[in-house]
Amino acid sequence: MPLQLHNFLFGIYPYIALAVLAVGSIIRYDRDPYTWRAGSSQLLRRRQLIVGSVLFHVGVLIIFFGHLVGLLTPVAVFHALGLSNTFKQIMAMTVGGIAGVMALIGATLLLHRRLYDPRIRRASSFSDNMILILLYIQLLLGLGTIFVSAQHLDGEEMLRLMAWAQGIFTFDLNAPSYIVDVSPVFKLHLFLGLTIFLLFPFTRLVHMLSVPVRYLWRSGYQIVRTRKPAARG
Repeated sequence: MPLQLHNFLFGIYPYIALAVLAVGSIIRYDRDPYTWRAGSSQLLRRRQLIVGSVLFHVGVLIIFFGHLVGLLTPVAVFHALGLSNTFKQIMAMTVGGIAGVMALIGATLLLHRRLYDPRIRRASSFSDNMILILLYIQLLLGLGTIFVSAQHLDGEEMLRLMAWAQGIFTFDLNAPSYIVDVSPVFKLHLFLGLTIFLLFPFTRLVHMLSVPVRYLWRSGYQIVRTRKPAARG
């Protein structure tokens, strides 16, 4: 990969993707609040939806928070806790591998349901199918990185990725240089992840930002009354 292209993809493109993610989500919520939803088709192939959705969402959440903690936590913190680079690498491969397989099975069920059921396919938009396919490819790439990581149990490749991610958030101009020599599968994984961030505000993924956390501390109960039958005259 030409150095200039590398520096753009991993030095400038991350800020473009994150800016569009933040600003685009705010604008969409402000201008089109009624589109801020996942779009339900749960009446069709309900059992396949439930199994696929649970596996996919649980797997993706574990992967997301695993990446968040693993990449953005300074390596000195792990060392202070007595965790070596090799141990962290093996843990990331194990937990990420299990979660990735779960998410991939779930995504397979969801994608099959969406593409091969004529009724659901007619009710699906282009963005619905596109983002699910991109997530599917991203999961495959993520699982592919495990085989590369298994050849570098010293954690050296992982440290480069951590340095890049932390460099992006600290506005380190040298951040792209930290991953110049990492395996191409990692670069594809990073690029597609950033692209998914870029497309986030324009897809059904925005519903992830609407987790009803407030219900955990809601003081009252919802009261539901049955409707009285109309009096007969």
